[in-house]
Amino acid sequence: MLKEIRYEYYESVDSTNDRIKARARDGEMQGLVISAGQQTAGKGRIGRKWESPSHESIATSLLLQPAEIDIEAVPTVTVIAAMAVRDAISRLYGIDGLIKWPNDIVFDGKKICGILTEMEMKEGKVWYVVVGIGVNVHNRNFPEDIAFKATSVDLELEKHQDKNGQKLGHRSELTKAIWESFKKYYNIFIETQDMTGLKEEYERYLANRGNRVRIEAQDNSYQATAKGIDNHGALIVDVDGEERIINTGEVSVRGIYGYV
Repeated sequence: MLKEIRYEYYESVDSTNDRIKARARDGEMQGLVISAGQQTAGKGRIGRKWESPSHESIATSLLLQPAEIDIEAVPTVTVIAAMAVRDAISRLYGIDGLIKWPNDIVFDGKKICGILTEMEMKEGKVWYVVVGIGVNVHNRNFPEDIAFKATSVDLELEKHQDKNGQKLGHRSELTKAIWESFKKYYNIFIETQDMTGLKEEYERYLANRGNRVRIEAQDNSYQATAKGIDNHGALIVDVDGEERIINTGEVSVRGIYGYV
């Protein structure tokens, strides 16, 4: 169980995930969150770089030390983190995003966050897990290669509120809201080490559900219809009447006519 969360903030770090990993190796206990105003070497899924412009976005990571967790259950933590980001933004700002499997939160087809979960083994068991989350908050300009699929909290709030009474995002309050939501979902998850108690809520906000998607693996690419997730957070798809299970990892899922 995740009982308490302790926060540390730095103006600039190389990577909040790497800072957490170093602290874990030095004996730090579960529940530490490190956040930064800027990351100089942020990381995304599948080896991608995650941009963290100074004081525009959230860069935050949490240390977990789940006793006796099965290694097969670790990827599901990423799915839970996506639920936490969606829930926190909804509670604070009243705007509901969707989840593009497995862990992207999207508004009108544009991505607002990135999540990277990493782990380290020791003596054949999971030693610790690091959950890293990046959320675009004040960002208004994005690199050319991602501008078509990126958005931020402030940009989305502008669409939904009167400009004279416009409410903008707040990085500190959103960071804490995300980890409080994560604690809620994680403690439900850890009882069964699967999505039994969370699957229904996750699928309610699954952007891909019922849609045609393109599965992109390193050596293969094909189209399918997304049906939902199984109890381990894997995506269930239909390929010409045949049901397949798509696990997280070296696979990307894209919409046929766009990012989602």
